[in-house]
Amino acid sequence: MDCQELDELSTLPAEAPAAAVAGPARDEEPGAAPLAPRARLLPALGAVYRAQLSRARVSRIPLLFVATFQSVGIMILMRGVVDGGSEARAVVAGSAVLVVAFVALNLLAQYFGQLRAGGGLDHYATLPVPPAAVVLGAAGAYASFTVPGTVLTAVAGSVLFGLPLGHLWILAAVVPLSGAALAGLGAALGLLAPRPELATLLGQLGMSAALLLGVLPADRMPGPITWARDLLPSTYGVEALARTFDAHPDWPVVGLDLAVCGAVGVVSLAVATWAYRRAAVR
Repeated sequence: MDCQELDELSTLPAEAPAAAVAGPARDEEPGAAPLAPRARLLPALGAVYRAQLSRARVSRIPLLFVATFQSVGIMILMRGVVDGGSEARAVVAGSAVLVVAFVALNLLAQYFGQLRAGGGLDHYATLPVPPAAVVLGAAGAYASFTVPGTVLTAVAGSVLFGLPLGHLWILAAVVPLSGAALAGLGAALGLLAPRPELATLLGQLGMSAALLLGVLPADRMPGPITWARDLLPSTYGVEALARTFDAHPDWPVVGLDLAVCGAVGVVSLAVATWAYRRAAVR
């Protein structure tokens, strides 16, 4: 946690006076300092989000370049195997969402794993910040950071495979929903892993799953592998984006894929919040 983050969190408005939080004065021990008032969720969320986004702007730009270069390189390699049609749509959509998986899942798992191992959770625990604000703020910052690379990958892939660009506005829904689902999963992995090395390993495995199950065309996978693909949160974001490359997209199905992706995001962020509470009290 840096000084900017501490300054922002220390000036957040409170939900209630300290006396209401700490209880009646007669129940306090003589000479005990009053408890700090608890910050409201939205101001705390905004402070954590801004602090994490400011940090990511400096330290994560090289990694975002690597994620984008990796996805574009995969599309160039697949261009020699896939000519067009549904397979090309799957490759472009999977490569675009892979940028989200690299940052929101892989890097966030590493971040929370290091935060837990380095005692960073203890700093958050001493501040009157709701656990949900910490998880949602960090997840939102990491997911937002994927926007440039995802857009660049989708545009480059569309040009490379001759796909239409008219419906790429759907990325405005695909990126936050897929980012929420993958960021919640990454945060949970980092917080539940007993060691930061294991958190890094789990994040890498998750990103590899997003690569293999998201980029490769589904109709070329064996049956059991497709079942695993249905369990991956980013799959529904990939499917929603791939369907919009059709001349006449089936918008109800696209909306259903996005709804499933959003529901998985709510569940994964709730699990990450529970994992944060569990890790903070140990």
